[in-house]
Amino acid sequence: VQLQASGGGLVQSGGSLRLSCVASGRAASRYAMGWFRQAPGMEREGVSCLNNNDDSAYYADSVKGRFTISRDNAKTTVTLHMNNLKPEDTAVYYCATDRLQCGWFMRDPYNYDHWGQGTQVTVSS
Repeated sequence: VQLQASGGGLVQSGGSLRLSCVASGRAASRYAMGWFRQAPGMEREGVSCLNNNDDSAYYADSVKGRFTISRDNAKTTVTLHMNNLKPEDTAVYYCATDRLQCGWFMRDPYNYDHWGQGTQVTVSS
């Protein structure tokens, strides 16, 4: 599976950004897809994930109520809508996918074997 992420950028605190990730390759549409982020000197943090079987969505406590994850009907593109961004959201964001359900990903993003190149999100105060 190959993943291509896009949509990062620089935004002021309180602003919004939308990240998109396109998955291609065998079984891409049958896997759960999620986003994790990594700030300099910090561990990877699972941000959000969407299961493929029942479309159940998962969010880190730090982004609940501000971020929304969605997927297109073909289930090959996942979008992360980020609202009310805060400086602490600044990080490189990566999309990831795997046959494992989202619970595994949110516990530890390293549980997912496939991820794309990152996209930088910078929120200025």
